[in-house]
Amino acid sequence: MAKMEIEKSFRIEAAHRLSRLPADHKCSRLHGHSFRLTVRVAGEVDPELGWVVDYAEIKRAFAPLFDALDHRYLNEIPGLENPTSEVLAMWVWERLAPRLPGLAAVEIAETCTTRCVYRGGAP
Repeated sequence: MAKMEIEKSFRIEAAHRLSRLPADHKCSRLHGHSFRLTVRVAGEVDPELGWVVDYAEIKRAFAPLFDALDHRYLNEIPGLENPTSEVLAMWVWERLAPRLPGLAAVEIAETCTTRCVYRGGAP
């Protein structure tokens, strides 16, 4: 069997501010992003179905998180009081891993040129 990694991306619109930064830092002011969240799943390709997991299963597993994050002020969500991309990636992982076997990585892109990747375990 072939070991494979697949991914599905989601876009959320959300506002945040990084209040732990100095007042003159631009990210300490309220602003928003069109975040791209990419969920990666690793595993063996099922010989009968020909896939690692149905993309629809990834979408179902992520749906409650999408609803919790999209068009929200992230700072108001428990656990996201300091919503950096890194903290957001860990927050998503902690909630998604129990519902999505084979979760390999969560990637958060807050712009087209900046992103972080979290692969679970200790931060």
